[in-house]
Amino acid sequence: MTKQEKRSGDPRVARTRPVNPTTEELIRLNKYIANAGICSRREADKLIEAGAVTVNGKVITELGTKIMPGDKVHYGGQAIRGEKPKYLLLNKPKGYITTVNDPEKRKTVMNLIQGACKERVYPVGRLDRNTTGLLLFTNDGDIAKKLTHPRYGIKKIYHVETDRNVTVADFRKIAGGFRLDDEKITVDTIEYVGDGKDKKQIGIELHSGQNRIVRRIFEHFGYKIVRLDRVYYAGLTKKNLPRGTWRFLDEQEVIMLKMISSKT
Repeated sequence: MTKQEKRSGDPRVARTRPVNPTTEELIRLNKYIANAGICSRREADKLIEAGAVTVNGKVITELGTKIMPGDKVHYGGQAIRGEKPKYLLLNKPKGYITTVNDPEKRKTVMNLIQGACKERVYPVGRLDRNTTGLLLFTNDGDIAKKLTHPRYGIKKIYHVETDRNVTVADFRKIAGGFRLDDEKITVDTIEYVGDGKDKKQIGIELHSGQNRIVRRIFEHFGYKIVRLDRVYYAGLTKKNLPRGTWRFLDEQEVIMLKMISSKT
């Protein structure tokens, strides 16, 4: 008996028909749900344990359950379509909001990647309307969850242009850490861009995932941000990616993201 034939007798495999062990490929149910963009694998496990997921009409509660291509998976009464993981990188321009749908019919980042792939991809985190730069899209719910979770400390670098020169005193305060809304704010690195002659041009590196954190930092010290551009995100850069354009990640970049998100 082959290894796959033995696996086909595993009660954790949701079977309803004979399997051709040379062509059928089993996939863990939690991974299938995560790949569909529903949630992370850990959250999918909770849905399974709660009896919220069915396979071919049968409620599945056992963790580690594997399904076969063609199995019908439902959650909340809706069918889940397993999709091939896709990863897109956009160099976001100004004037677009980071949301999938907007009731006010404003331009969204989804307009910029329309028709990119048949799979449903979603933005990872967000950039506000007037912030430009790198924005990742994926249908890999597991990676998306980890890249936005503070625990994983994903590295981000921004190019900031302020309305006036940032003083050396304020520069040092930001570099040394300070309290903002009763919370300690720490940046990894802050420096003047280029030769440092233009004190309005600042590069700032941080791991925080707080909403609008870069704008809030400079507003706290009385500066207005004229331009905010995310130039680095989780090992990805804007190299060869003009403003308003997107590209798929290559294999090595996907591997890198998975390695980053696997760190604890």
